[in-house]
Amino acid sequence: MTHSFPVTVYYEDTDMGGVVYHANFLRFIERARSDFVRGLGVDQNAMRDAGIVWVVTRIEADYLSPARFEDNLTVRTTVETVTTARLTMAQTVWRDGQELFRARVTAVCMAMQSGRPVRLPAEVRASL
Repeated sequence: MTHSFPVTVYYEDTDMGGVVYHANFLRFIERARSDFVRGLGVDQNAMRDAGIVWVVTRIEADYLSPARFEDNLTVRTTVETVTTARLTMAQTVWRDGQELFRARVTAVCMAMQSGRPVRLPAEVRASL
């Protein structure tokens, strides 16, 4: 299963040279992950109200080519592995068929009270 999320590069996303500032790629893939989870029917507000939140524990990122002001990008998210407590996704950013950025992201569910990882909720595992 692959999820696609469109992103338009705005002036605020760029540096003085009109190139997307490197940290903004992380913002783009974060938005795409949130949209992906919402599309699965996972209510993150209800999870938070139950004392569980998503936490990114690892990101490996490769910057392959720059994106620029007013580019129309697509973030693709693919689930690689799901364990009882961990979700690993591959995320790529594309412009007109050219891969600009790739990342492997690991996230866990964490109990807000204890700050410790917990099992992914059953409805989350079932939707993946």
